[in-house]
Amino acid sequence: MELSEQEQVRRQSLQTMRDLGIDPYPAAEYQVTGYSSDIKADFDNWDGKEVRIAGRLMSKRIMGKASFIELQDSKGRIQVYVSRDDIQAPVPEPSEVSHQLSVEQQMYNVVFKKLLDIGDFIGIEGFVFRTQMGEISVHAKKLTVLAKSLKPLPIVKYKDGIAYDGFNDPEQRYRQRYVDLVVNEGVKDTFLKRAAILRTMRQVFDEAGYTEVETPILQQIAGGASARPFITHHNTLDVDMYLRIATELYLKRLIVGGFEGVYEIGRNFRNEGMDRNHNPEFTCMELYVQYKDYNWMMTFTENLLERIAIAVNGTTKVQIGDHEVDFKAPYRRLPILDAIKEKTGLDLATMDEDAIRIEAKKLGIEDTEHMGKGKLIDEIFGETCEGTFIQPTFITDYPVEMSPLTKLHRSKPGLTERFELMVNGKELANAYSELNDPIDQYNRFVEQMKLSDKGDDEAMVIDHDFMRALEYGMPPTSGIGIGIDRLAMFMTGQPTIQEVLLFPTMRPE
Repeated sequence: MELSEQEQVRRQSLQTMRDLGIDPYPAAEYQVTGYSSDIKADFDNWDGKEVRIAGRLMSKRIMGKASFIELQDSKGRIQVYVSRDDIQAPVPEPSEVSHQLSVEQQMYNVVFKKLLDIGDFIGIEGFVFRTQMGEISVHAKKLTVLAKSLKPLPIVKYKDGIAYDGFNDPEQRYRQRYVDLVVNEGVKDTFLKRAAILRTMRQVFDEAGYTEVETPILQQIAGGASARPFITHHNTLDVDMYLRIATELYLKRLIVGGFEGVYEIGRNFRNEGMDRNHNPEFTCMELYVQYKDYNWMMTFTENLLERIAIAVNGTTKVQIGDHEVDFKAPYRRLPILDAIKEKTGLDLATMDEDAIRIEAKKLGIEDTEHMGKGKLIDEIFGETCEGTFIQPTFITDYPVEMSPLTKLHRSKPGLTERFELMVNGKELANAYSELNDPIDQYNRFVEQMKLSDKGDDEAMVIDHDFMRALEYGMPPTSGIGIGIDRLAMFMTGQPTIQEVLLFPTMRPE
């Protein structure tokens, strides 16, 4: 491995520390008693008090016997004042100490001025004060080396509050998220907000009495959604298996087993395209509740999202690109065929499959021959309507052909009790009054197999064990799936899914 000149210098500094008897990677616990943000937020209570802080050295200004450094801990940054006459540093062997200066003074000259680099982890013991310039700082009395950094961090420069010459190439940022989190302001906040989304979601479900569960990731049948799976091989069983594309069919088995409500927040895997809105592995939440229908689920969902928005941002209103989106309940409810008619003038409810296929071709939708009626309607909606719904809108009552796991609509023949929630022109959630008639469910699976024979490689296959579970009886149930990554994009105002994934899928370097 070829080292840059800076990397060579840092390794020399590392060796010098060791030669001086200083362990650059000590094993002992370093007990932190304060954090940068807490000290700044409550200075009056911290003023003059002893404190131990730790973090990365992010800048160093040496001015003779005194210096100022900027220390970055897990909650922010704070200035540290270091004076040669005050500092205590790691003590070297006596033979290494000059008799002209004290141990501490020599260590200030050697360790602090020459051997510490930007990015090194250090511990500071001292007291809190405010400088003559008014900046809240820590006056260092003792310095401890906690970890030596062997690679130089990219330094983001600022002018008039605007960052430039920084670590801003997206591919580098996503590949080296560990660097991105250190040097780019606001990146860590995005993931703290993502954590708040999940925390709030769990609170809502737990308060309602629903149980968080875990279901298999490796499955013998890729079911519960229309998507292409990843295939792997189980050596012991000598069978091919699939990374799950959805958790639905296992969660509904648990409703059969007697749970009132179950939910799972976990990874799904779909061997499909990658773009600004899709990643092959993604986080999804699925919830199933007995004795409920899709009307109840719409109300539950809008209240859930309103609460999440307030928990994450302190308001129901979120700026997403050029749009201000308000998550305050209630949301508009619009049947899909009415939405298409509203946006295009096409009354697809009066057309058969061939007529709808002709309209799809007029709209530039290609490869329609293998599509059934439901798929054609879905494509037309996606082409002409989906991107126009900016404020949260429930699109309801989908055709039976595109909803194989959904109850037939109680009053609209040929349609189902299903909704998708559209936000900022994208689907955020998908929910049903769940189909619990085992005979109807089997016939729907058979129809899906026919679509597969026509070339639809996303059509579902029959899960015979799930069918057996339904035959034991499943109560009326409503279920929903919410894409956590997309929800995080919306709640943090991020333009791409890669910005809300700590480690998005990338091509090999």
